[in-house]
Amino acid sequence: MSNRDSQPVATFTVFAIMIIVIISLLTGCSTVVPVAAKFPEPPGKLATQPCPALQKLKDDAKLSDVSKTITVNYSTYYECAVKTEAWQEWYNIQKIIFEGAGK
Repeated sequence: MSNRDSQPVATFTVFAIMIIVIISLLTGCSTVVPVAAKFPEPPGKLATQPCPALQKLKDDAKLSDVSKTITVNYSTYYECAVKTEAWQEWYNIQKIIFEGAGK
């Protein structure tokens, strides 16, 4: 066999190998792997703890006790309101990020 006869065979072999490589690369890219995204955990345990119960007045409460209870309950309520608003803001931001990540 001469050198001229082996040249078309070598060219065909290289061409066939290139076609096989290209086809295998294209089929490797077409496979879909399902990704299960997890919603992030809340920041710290403080955000997931329930608010403390408000104080109740006793039956024989004095005016000073009423004033003190109102002050404590007012503070407790607004601390809980701030914590709840921060939790809702964090949740809404994370929900937008989570839903937008799949697009």
